Amino acid sequence: MKIAVLSDVHANLHALQAVLAEVGAGGFDELWCLGDVVGYGPRPNECAALLHERATVCLAGNHDLVVLGKIPMTAFADDAAAAAVWTQRALDDDARTFLEGLEPAATVPGAELFHGSPRDPVWDYVLSDDAARQSFAATSQPLVLVGHSHVALELSSDGAQIHGGKADAGMQLDLGGVRRLLNPGSVGQPRDGDPRASWLEIVKAEIDNERARATFRRTVYPVELTQAELRGQGLPEILAERLAHGV
Repeated sequence: MKIAVLSDVHANLHALQAVLAEVGAGGFDELWCLGDVVGYGPRPNECAALLHERATVCLAGNHDLVVLGKIPMTAFADDAAAAAVWTQRALDDDARTFLEGLEPAATVPGAELFHGSPRDPVWDYVLSDDAARQSFAATSQPLVLVGHSHVALELSSDGAQIHGGKADAGMQLDLGGVRRLLNPGSVGQPRDGDPRASWLEIVKAEIDNERARATFRRTVYPVELTQAELRGQGLPEILAERLAHGV
């Protein structure tokens, strides 16, 4: 079985379409999305529709929840708040209904999925050894998947120490015999210095089988088209500029 793991699409339709084209060509069996379908980007309705159609599992992220009114808008500041207000107004009924049905955490055979972390599925970032250690302690499955930080990460636990760090494009990992916490990075707004859409491929017989492996993927997409759409909607300029630099 081949599984594509996506996160933090952030209404970037061109990035999502490019990734889905590779997923379709690669013969993937399932697609899991770790949340933040909308927010920041200019095409929330189209991204929600695609993930509604294609995702086997889809989580809610903090940006999804704020546009639904489940998180107060005051929780966001500056450009994030401005984009959330715009998204809230732009969201159509179908997209809203899809997002309303999502939760920030899920469990599938062999894996636990969170938008943020097991400590706080909505807001918490796993960016330190301590956060990773607590995340492993709060879960029991061999594989833990998180999003939210927009940084591709691979972390493992041997019961005493945390190993790993930033995951570069093309990195391959065996999933058997060790507990791992993986972040696929962001499809729509990477923040690790690489502007390409970031996602994760998992190939498995069973998730804890020695033959199971994960590969970190990057996909080129027409950044300038998303930038033009952001500017056309009057969204904050920084949201367009950062896409070219992956920050």
